[in-house]
Amino acid sequence: MVVSWPAGIKAKNEVRSQFHHVIDIAPTIYAAVGVPAPRVVDGIEQRPMEGVSINYSFDEASAPDTHKTQYFEMFGNRAIYHDGWFAGTIHRLPWETTPLHPLAGDVWQLYNVNDDFSQANNLVDKNPEKLAKLQKKFMEEAVKYNVLPIDDRSIERFDPAIAGRPDLMNGKTSLTLYEGAKGIPENAFINIKNTSLTINADVDVPANASGVLLCQGGDFGGWTFYMKDGKPVYAYNWLGLKQFTIASKQKVTAGKHTLKFDFAYDGGRGAGGTGSIFLDGKKIGEGKIGKTHSNIFGIDETADVGVDENTPVNPAYKGKSKFTGKIDKITVETFPAKKIAG
Repeated sequence: MVVSWPAGIKAKNEVRSQFHHVIDIAPTIYAAVGVPAPRVVDGIEQRPMEGVSINYSFDEASAPDTHKTQYFEMFGNRAIYHDGWFAGTIHRLPWETTPLHPLAGDVWQLYNVNDDFSQANNLVDKNPEKLAKLQKKFMEEAVKYNVLPIDDRSIERFDPAIAGRPDLMNGKTSLTLYEGAKGIPENAFINIKNTSLTINADVDVPANASGVLLCQGGDFGGWTFYMKDGKPVYAYNWLGLKQFTIASKQKVTAGKHTLKFDFAYDGGRGAGGTGSIFLDGKKIGEGKIGKTHSNIFGIDETADVGVDENTPVNPAYKGKSKFTGKIDKITVETFPAKKIAG
């Protein structure tokens, strides 16, 4: 980490080697500006800051560390740093969906990072007593900081219903949106994955209308309901690898209309289904979508009404995604218990 504070740090172009962690950044800023961390926010009592300030090291390169212990845990991968020693175990490789071992069978490694900064020499066979002490220390920290129970699921944790946690939509199955709504994060948008759904758009269109009615995601995955040359189109971008497109052969005349897209899901997770496009209640297009995303569309991509703000879900309208008509409202409904009749 690079720190620049000309008014508060006398040392210039120097390196510090004390152990610290990302949780120390907020306490450092509070200390630098002389403001205590808030004890209560909006009437809610706050948990104490878990990090410590690094300000003591700015003008004293050899000052002893003040961050003595730090646990690490992610998807079952676990580690502990304590007084210059580091012990850890790789429970799951980042590119795999299943663990290497059961949690109780994980293989731990041990390093003295004071002498071996790059962790090249595993000392677990030479010092099993030290490993046992650090494993015990990890469990103490895990209890103290609410790490337990350790959840080693991977993709399932992206789905609040499976993971067993609340989400911002709180199980809603209907969402009404209006023109100008854009930049909606995935966690704040109705979950349309692994389910049947309907999109109803009340619009006022000019002749040869074009542009996005509603979209979610981007060039690495998502979906978009849009118009091109006066014809409604629904496209599903599967992981940026394959585009499934359902297009109407019938143009929409100028004026007020209701455009609808129905998706009858085949069931399971990440499966496909049948999509249908309707104009004022009359079916004008149908097709198959072979695969869908089961967990997430992207970290930075959003849902947008009347435009595709970030990377385009479909390259067909790249640079020309703004809808040329007027959108009165769009309603998205999901039907997880059944397929849509049509």
